[in-house]
Amino acid sequence: MSFWTTLSSSTQDNDGKGSAKVYPTLNPNQKRFLQDEIRYREKLNVLSKDGGSLSEVYVRAVEEDDDAELLDKHDSFYWATKQLLNLFQYMGVMPIFRNPPVKGLPRTGYSFTSKWFIWAVLIYTLETIIVVNVLKERVSNFISQEIKRFDEGIYNVIFISLLFTHFLLPVAAWRHGSQVAIFKNMWTSYQLKFFKVTGTPINFPNLYAIAWGLCVFSWGLSIAINLSQYFLQPDFKLWYTFAYYHIIAMLNCFWSLWYINCTAFGTASRSLAKFLEETLEGEKPAQKLTQYRHLWVDLSHMMQQLGRAYSNMYGLYCLMIFFTTIVATYGSFSEIIDRGATYKEVGLFVIVFYCMGLLYIICNEAHHASRSVGLDFQTKLLNVNLTAVDNATQKEVEMFLIAIAKNPPIMNLDGYANINRELITTNVSFMATYLVVLLQFKITEQRGLRLQQQE
Repeated sequence: MSFWTTLSSSTQDNDGKGSAKVYPTLNPNQKRFLQDEIRYREKLNVLSKDGGSLSEVYVRAVEEDDDAELLDKHDSFYWATKQLLNLFQYMGVMPIFRNPPVKGLPRTGYSFTSKWFIWAVLIYTLETIIVVNVLKERVSNFISQEIKRFDEGIYNVIFISLLFTHFLLPVAAWRHGSQVAIFKNMWTSYQLKFFKVTGTPINFPNLYAIAWGLCVFSWGLSIAINLSQYFLQPDFKLWYTFAYYHIIAMLNCFWSLWYINCTAFGTASRSLAKFLEETLEGEKPAQKLTQYRHLWVDLSHMMQQLGRAYSNMYGLYCLMIFFTTIVATYGSFSEIIDRGATYKEVGLFVIVFYCMGLLYIICNEAHHASRSVGLDFQTKLLNVNLTAVDNATQKEVEMFLIAIAKNPPIMNLDGYANINRELITTNVSFMATYLVVLLQFKITEQRGLRLQQQE
C-alpha cells in the first residue's frame, strides 16, 4: 500500500501537468518511515544522475572469501596479541585455536574435540582436585569455633568466594567459545577490509609490548597476592596458594584482555577518522564515504560482539568485585569499631582498592572506546559544511549519521549491563546503601552490648 495520494482531475494544476501529490494524515511512526523512504529515493536519483553504480555505492557489495595467507599478512592485531591468546590456551581458560591457512576456513576456530579443549579439560581437572581440598579446609575453618576475630572470618568468606569462581569457568568461558571465535574472525576480516579501502594497514603501536607486559603482570600480581596472604595470615598455608594462583591470574588476564581490546578499538577508530577527514577535504567524496560508513558499521558490530562473546565472564567478574568489595569494606569497618585499626584491616582495604581499581579501569576503557568510535565520528560529521559539498556527499553524510544512531557502539554484556562510567557510580551507590544498612545493625548491636555491661 502506497503512502502517496493522487488528486482527482478537477484538482489538477492549472498548467495541465499531471496530477499533484499530497501527504495523507499519518501518525508519527508512519511519517518518519515516509521521510526515510523519500531520502532513499532522492539518494538513488542523485547517484543515478552522477552515473554511479547503485549496487556498488549504496548497497554493500557481496563479499568473497579472502585468501587465508592474505588475511594472516594483514592480521596485525592477532600477531600483536598472540602471546595473550597462547596464555589463555595454556591456562585452559579459553581453548580457541588458529586454523591452518585454508581458503574458506575461518582463521580462528573452536571445537569440543580439539586438542586445546582436551588440554583445557585436563588442566581444569587437576585444578579442581586442589581447589576442592582447599575449599574443604576453608569451610571447616569457617564453621569451627577456633576463629574468634571477625576479620579472620571475613578473610575466609572472601577466599571461599574466590574458589567458587573456578567452578563457573566452563559455564562462563567455554560455553561462549564459538562467540569468541566469531569476534576474533571479525577482527581478522576487518583489518583486510580496512587495507582494501584505505590502502594502509592498521598499525597498533606498542600493543605487542603491552600484551607481553600484561601477561607477566597478571601472573606476577597473582603470585605476589598469594604469597603476601601466606605471610600475613597465620591460617593461610603455603599449599593453599596453588589453588589461588590460577584463579587470580585468570581474573587479571580477563582485565588485560579487556584493556587490549578497548585499546585496539580506539586505535582503529582514530585511523578511520583520519582517512575520513582527508576524504572530506577532497572533491566529491560520496563513494569513499559509503565505504567508510561500511567500515564504521563493522567496527560498531565488533564492539557489540565483544560484549556477547565475553558476557558471562565479565558479568561474573563484576559480581565478584561487587561482593568482595562489600564484604571487605564491612569487615574492616566492623573490626575497627570492635577492636581498633590493625594491619589486617589495612589488608582488607587493599583488597577493596584492588577490586574497585579493576572495575574503574574496565569501565573507563569501555567509555573511551565507545566515545572514540561514536561521539568523535558524530562530531566530525556534524562539523561538515553541507553547503560546500555536492548533493551525493550531503546524502552520504546523513546516511552516516543515521548509521551511527542506529548502531550505537555500546559495550553491552549480552543485555545484562552496559559497561561504561555509569556502571561505576551505580555500583558505588548500591554498595554504599548496603554498607549503611549493615553498619546500622553493627552500631545497634554495639549499643546493646554497652547497655548490658552498664547494667
